Formats: sequence, structure tokens, C-alpha cells
Amino acid sequence: MRRWGAVHKWTSLICTLFTLLLCITGLPLIFHEQIDDLLHSQVKPPDVPPGTPPANLDRLLGNALAQAPGKVPHFLIWDRDDPSAMFVSVGPTIDADPTNNLLIRMDTHTGAYLDAPDVTGRFTYIMLKLHTDMFAGLPGKLFLGLMGILFCVAIISGIVVYAPSMRKLRFGAYRAQRTRVVRWLDVHNLAGILLVAWTLVVGFTGVINTWADLVLKMWQFGQLAEMTAQYKDRPVPSKLTSLNAAVEVATHAVPGMTPSFVAFPGTLFSSKSHYAVFLHGDTPLTSRLLKPALIDAETGKLTDTRDMPWYVTTLFVSQPLHFGDYGGMPLKIVWALLDILTIFILVTGVYLWMRRRKAGVSQERAIANADSLDNPALSS
Repeated sequence: MRRWGAVHKWTSLICTLFTLLLCITGLPLIFHEQIDDLLHSQVKPPDVPPGTPPANLDRLLGNALAQAPGKVPHFLIWDRDDPSAMFVSVGPTIDADPTNNLLIRMDTHTGAYLDAPDVTGRFTYIMLKLHTDMFAGLPGKLFLGLMGILFCVAIISGIVVYAPSMRKLRFGAYRAQRTRVVRWLDVHNLAGILLVAWTLVVGFTGVINTWADLVLKMWQFGQLAEMTAQYKDRPVPSKLTSLNAAVEVATHAVPGMTPSFVAFPGTLFSSKSHYAVFLHGDTPLTSRLLKPALIDAETGKLTDTRDMPWYVTTLFVSQPLHFGDYGGMPLKIVWALLDILTIFILVTGVYLWMRRRKAGVSQERAIANADSLDNPALSS
């Protein structure tokens, strides 16, 4: 028990500051759509009658590129939150870092230009960067992933440490007649045990999300390389086939699924000679799972389509579980309340450690003393 207590104490102390950062920054990210709508205005697409067909994608792409002379398209992205809008992501060259791309927002039905929002200065973008990598790129992600692992270990070791003493108390017992530190310990333990499942899920899925860049590399050098092996020596076509036709070929090849985004030839998610059309399902779960269809950018014919490997699927499933954005506003509110309660647990944990340190009482002795005072037979 002394060793488990040491594990719980040190894993908690090491990860607490960063876990607090993740909880505080994660709270506004749960409501990022609502916050963006409140703080930032954007051009709204005109209302169209139900059943209005979408615009031709080649025309839409041409209108977007007219707003960014000298830029080349990297991605065409359907807006998950607004079916009447989509984005064209453009950069200076095809091999430029896509994280610095300009996002051009277009009307899905008319193909007209709407706006080109600069999201990098937004409050939600700053919160997202702090939450995902602390503006430190891949090293920041991996560091936060390590903190997530320590957080999960702290939760499990906390159960082991406090389980023996809590067996001798009623579930949810609050010893109001005891000292302040014991009362805070009761509240801390109750909140912690109620949130065990949720904190483990959020902590573990958060760790998986920090591996997103590595997962992408594994997919690129694995499945994608295998799908495009026979075309690896082909250069980027001098003239690309119709984008609209390529998306139609992909949707016919994968019935029951809807396009999510298109990666242009030469980008991270495709080969030098293919459009990669990524499609998703229409249920809360399958809407998060993507399936690529490779379309030859020179001939317009389907080259290959496969389900994503298990490690990519695991990443896709972990993302909505982490942010709670697969069940609408009710689930968002539940996630926010649980997040606030987790912040409370972290703060009370630090408070209890500081009180014990000031009093010179170890964690194990504090638990034993509190237990023996409530059970006189143990002290006799």
C-alpha cells in the first residue's frame, strides 16, 4: 500500500498542472461552434429550397482560386456543422505545410465565394492549440500524451490506495464532524470514484489523440503506400481530370457514404497522381469513420478503395469520445459538467497534499489515522 501510495502521489503531482490546463482549455472546446458563432461574424449562405442540388465542384474550385491568385488547392472540405458551406484549403505550393494554408469558405449550392476567415487569432483556436500541443508541435503532443498516461495511472492507483479505507465507510459518507482536511478528503474521494469511468475514457482517448501525427505517418507508409505502389514513379499530372467527376466516381464506388473531404494529388493524404476522396457514414458512429477512394487524377477512374486499418479507426472513434461532440447539446452539457467536476478533483487533490505536507503526515498515515478514528476497534 505504501508503494501504491507513492505511485498515486507522484503521478498525480507530476501531471496535475498539465491536466488542469487540459481541463480548462477543453471546457470551451466542447462548445467551440457556439463560441465562434457568438464572437465571430461570417457570411451566411442564402437559403435555398429543399432538394436544391450542389454546385459543380470544378466551378466552385475555380471561384475559390480566383480569390487566392498564385495559390494551389490542397483540400476540399465539406463543413460538418453547416451543410450549405464548404472550404477550399490552398497553399503557396503543393508541398507546403498545410497547417499554414488559407481556408476559403464557399457556398455549397451556388459555388459562390463567402469569406476567408483567419481562424488563427480566434479564442477557440488558441484554446485548441494549448489543448493539443501547447504550441510546441509534435513534441508538445507527445509530452501531453505522457501526462495523459500519468493521469490514468494516478486514477487507477487512487482506487487501489483508497479502496481499503473506503470499505469501512458507507458509500458517499461525509464526516461533517471531522476536521476540514478529512471533510475535503471525503468530497475528493466521492467525486473521484463517481468520475472514474469518465476520467479514464477521456484520459485514454486524449492519449490516443496525441498520437494522431504518428498514426497518419503509419497510414501513409502502410496502407496508402500499398494502394499506390504501382504509381509511385508517376509525376503529378500536368492537367487534372474533373474534380466533380472524381467525387461522383467515389460516391458510386462506396454507396451509402457521403464525401467528407478531397485531398489533391501531391498532398499528405494522397499520392502524386490521385485524388483521395474520403467518405463517411450517416450514423453518429460511422459519421466519424472515413473510407478513402483513390481516383486517378489523369484518367478519372477508380484505382482502389479500402476500409481504414484498425489503428486509424481507433483514432477516429477516440476523437468524439474525448470531446463529447457526437450526441448534440445535451451530451455537451454533460461533458462540461463532468469536466468542471474533474477540475474540482484536481484542485482538492493539490489542497490535500499541501495540507498533509504542512502537517508532516504522509498520505498513508493520513488515511490510516482517519480510518482508525472512525473505527475504534482498529486503534485498539
